[in-house]
Amino acid sequence: MGFVVLHMEKAHGSDSGTTAHIERFIIPKNADPTRTHLNRRLIDYPDGVKDRSAAIQRRLEEAGLTRKIGSNQVRAIRINVSGTHEDMKRIEEEGRLDEWCADNLKYFADTFGKENIVAAHLHRDEETPHIHVTLVPIVKGERKRRKREEQTKKRYRKKPTDTVRLCADDIMTRLKLKSYQDTYAEAMAKYGLQRGIDGSKARHKSTQQYYRDIQKLSDDLKAEVVDLQQQKETAREELRRAKKEIQTEKLKGAATVAAANIAESVGSLFGSNKVKTLERENTALQNRIIELEEEARQRERQQAKQMQEMKSTYEQQNGKLSEFVNFVKCYFPYVEKLIPTINFLRDRLGFDDGIIRRLCTFKDVAIKGKLYSSEFNQSFETKRSICAIKENENGKFDFNIDGVPHVSWFRKKMSEFREAIGIPKPRQNRSIKL
Repeated sequence: MGFVVLHMEKAHGSDSGTTAHIERFIIPKNADPTRTHLNRRLIDYPDGVKDRSAAIQRRLEEAGLTRKIGSNQVRAIRINVSGTHEDMKRIEEEGRLDEWCADNLKYFADTFGKENIVAAHLHRDEETPHIHVTLVPIVKGERKRRKREEQTKKRYRKKPTDTVRLCADDIMTRLKLKSYQDTYAEAMAKYGLQRGIDGSKARHKSTQQYYRDIQKLSDDLKAEVVDLQQQKETAREELRRAKKEIQTEKLKGAATVAAANIAESVGSLFGSNKVKTLERENTALQNRIIELEEEARQRERQQAKQMQEMKSTYEQQNGKLSEFVNFVKCYFPYVEKLIPTINFLRDRLGFDDGIIRRLCTFKDVAIKGKLYSSEFNQSFETKRSICAIKENENGKFDFNIDGVPHVSWFRKKMSEFREAIGIPKPRQNRSIKL
């Protein structure tokens, strides 16, 4: 029986860095790009909200807060839920992952209020399936007085008990955090998961700390490669010097042999101690040369192995990216042809990601508001129009508004605008017959 994972962490500001990680605006190094399409957003954003940071801001604006939000005040709480790796894989293989997600959303909605859970994302492209839940800490009631304030004789006017406040500290007290661990484990018991050991010293490593560790390891490897390259150059220099020494020692050796022969001929007069000393020095030099050559070869082998490992890592990462691109082209061939239309909808018309995603399912989408025409450098308002992406006879995709191409729709709106302000329709050029 495995353990549940429930980690809560305060977030400051718009928390845009975490949003980029959760929404996969940037693919992290520990994620498998070929499985990113399996990730899901479990809570739909309201109209006009394009991402998690905007959802946090929308909740703060609509909560009815009476106090100004401080610059260093906690605006959201990051919640990460999962389970032991083997148990999460078992839940996934049994086809119960959707049920597990639904029970998680119900637990957090019942515990903190459905309106305060502004985002939830299921990640399946990392090693263990998990959910990122975003909680805006909106609470009701008078803020807690500090103990020293309670002991003073001053009397404060009691505030209404239903005052709406932004306060993460009320949610993340020590007793409440312990209670969340208990109740969450009870909710997940049906999946064979249980609470961790109460009072355990095990600590969660944040995503930021994980990436810092990875970056430090990468920097250390780069420094080690530079050091190996320097060692290789040093070894080469020593090898060149050793070769020169070998050549010099060969000449010295020849001279030593000649001197030894002479010494032997007059050994009875001068003795043989000096000859033996030269022979020992010559042997020591030869041994040193052999050691230097072996050290140089060993350094070259180590550097070659290091370079091969780096090359293999690069080829593996590049291979994963190529596999993902080929996967998209194979099973979603229309994606590449949709890119110009998507860029037009986002950059020219200013559509948010939610509308663009619905249009990319080739379904009709009703819109209202102002649409900008680059042809006329003017925006045209529509109270309700039906938009859709349709494939034309050439196999390309057109963006249609009210059943006609968007170019024709804008020209029709311009014609109606001119008629409304009394500008006559421009006449076509007519040739004069002679």
